[in-house]
Amino acid sequence: MFETLSRIGTVGLVWLGIALVLALLWRRPWLFVLVAAADFLSDLAAAALKAATGLERPSSRYPSPLPLVHAPHDGSFPSGHAATSFACATILTSAAPRLAPLWYLLALAIGFSRIYVGVHYPVDVVGGAILGVAIALLLLAAIRRRSSPGLRTG
Repeated sequence: MFETLSRIGTVGLVWLGIALVLALLWRRPWLFVLVAAADFLSDLAAAALKAATGLERPSSRYPSPLPLVHAPHDGSFPSGHAATSFACATILTSAAPRLAPLWYLLALAIGFSRIYVGVHYPVDVVGGAILGVAIALLLLAAIRRRSSPGLRTG
């Protein structure tokens, strides 16, 4: 089960699928665009932090147990799966607040799966979750600021 969660969480694919279905059902194409933006930005930020920190993955540091999935060769901190999952869960929560427990439960399960399969430490997942939520909140704030009728000159 956790191996499957780890696989579907790769690059936020499950979130993009959910967003596409909801955008079509609810006739809100902007939802897919926002989820895709949150996914892309959080994955990009996680990759930059991995390069900057260079923390070894558990599977690189310890010879056993072997990871249950393919272990990437980049850094461990932060978890990109957690970053994209929590970013997308936050965007989906803004569109459907009643479903927030579902979104965050799925994000948490995907994050935990990365520990379970042996490719991340718990701190990687926590760091990824914080990064993802922060990016989504910044994205939502930027969208709200841009769409609110503030003072305009000219």
